[in-house]
Amino acid sequence: MTESEASLSPPADSLVRRLTRMNLQLLSVTMLLTFALLATATWYVARGRQVHAAQLSARLLANSVSPMMVFADRPAAQIELEAFSRRSDLLLVQVQTPAGAVFAQWQAGEDAPPPRIVPPVAAALLADATSVTMQELEVWAPIRLKDEVVGVLVLRESLAGLRMAVLTLSAAAAALIAMAILIAWRGLLLVQRRALAPLVELSNLAEHIARERDYGKRATVYRRDEVGRLTERFNDMLKRIEVWQADLHQQLEQEQEAGQQFQQLAHRDSLTGLPNRLFFQGELQRYLAFSTENDELMALMFIDLDNFKTVNDKHGHEAGDAVLCEVSRRMASVVRSRDVLCRLGGDEFALILPALPDQEAAEHLAQRLIDAVRVTLTINGVVMPIGATVGLAFAPVDASDASALLNASDQAMYEAKRAGKNTYRRARHAGA
Repeated sequence: MTESEASLSPPADSLVRRLTRMNLQLLSVTMLLTFALLATATWYVARGRQVHAAQLSARLLANSVSPMMVFADRPAAQIELEAFSRRSDLLLVQVQTPAGAVFAQWQAGEDAPPPRIVPPVAAALLADATSVTMQELEVWAPIRLKDEVVGVLVLRESLAGLRMAVLTLSAAAAALIAMAILIAWRGLLLVQRRALAPLVELSNLAEHIARERDYGKRATVYRRDEVGRLTERFNDMLKRIEVWQADLHQQLEQEQEAGQQFQQLAHRDSLTGLPNRLFFQGELQRYLAFSTENDELMALMFIDLDNFKTVNDKHGHEAGDAVLCEVSRRMASVVRSRDVLCRLGGDEFALILPALPDQEAAEHLAQRLIDAVRVTLTINGVVMPIGATVGLAFAPVDASDASALLNASDQAMYEAKRAGKNTYRRARHAGA
């Protein structure tokens, strides 16, 4: 999946899906509760209408059979009951005498329970009465003739058909509700995805910025609503971070540049530009370790200028500084690119010679260095009597650590001074 496709598809638990799920749950609960209330109300209303219809039918039938009871015409009453029994839900219709005896009866099956027997006293005072259960209903209607109670009509009907009709209607309503919930789910998902698109886009932008550290990006403000104001604040924050990052980057560059300058100042001689004593000590240790590890020959020259004190005393420090700069330039011009020439202080210099093919190569370089310094040096039209005396020591031949090697080259330099200056001596052959 590409990055663009990943940004378009919502995550597993996205805000769009979560809000859609919550709204759908609320809608489903509301619709199911409404469905339950409507189904219950439909049941009770339909049952009430059937009870009312049964009561009317019972009264009409009671009026029809009253003359038959007065004249004790049982066959006619039976025919009347059978004609009435064409109603599909009818379970039992029975005519009783005031004494409670059955005068005529029709029932749908042999297993129907008998109706309640109305006592004579109750029959004389009886008005319409109804008994309703979930399965069936019974209606008692007095049979009167000229305001005289001559019997009781009992009518029993099954509620199975009504229950089946209500269940069928409820099933159809449930199917419609399920379809409506499905349509609502798709609609809610679409609507909320459109409504929350700016927020989703803002979230994707935040993820991109957190991953790429690209604070130059900006979110699009689509509407001046809560999400739009949030987007504006987010863009303001990105702008401040971008400015802060630019300032920080500039500050770091300045600090890095200052650190490099400080590093150079800390390791460079301010007058000649050569590495100073601090740099020399670290490089000598490093080259010695490398020479020992790779079994290579290296040398150290200790260089002291001749007659430099005379130049300072007679011609001044400015002339002395000019002499130091010129001598440094001359020595640097004759050494190899890999050699390390350092000013230790005053008129003292040191030269590290790594990876020598043999000792003679160092001796030849020492003589070239002396000859370069000895060339006539004129400052402000005055010839300066400057020369160089060199002490030469080899590692690991004369010493294997920095302090001993420096001491050996220093002692060799003093031997060269005693030999008449403007020359060099080796540490192991100081008397030559």
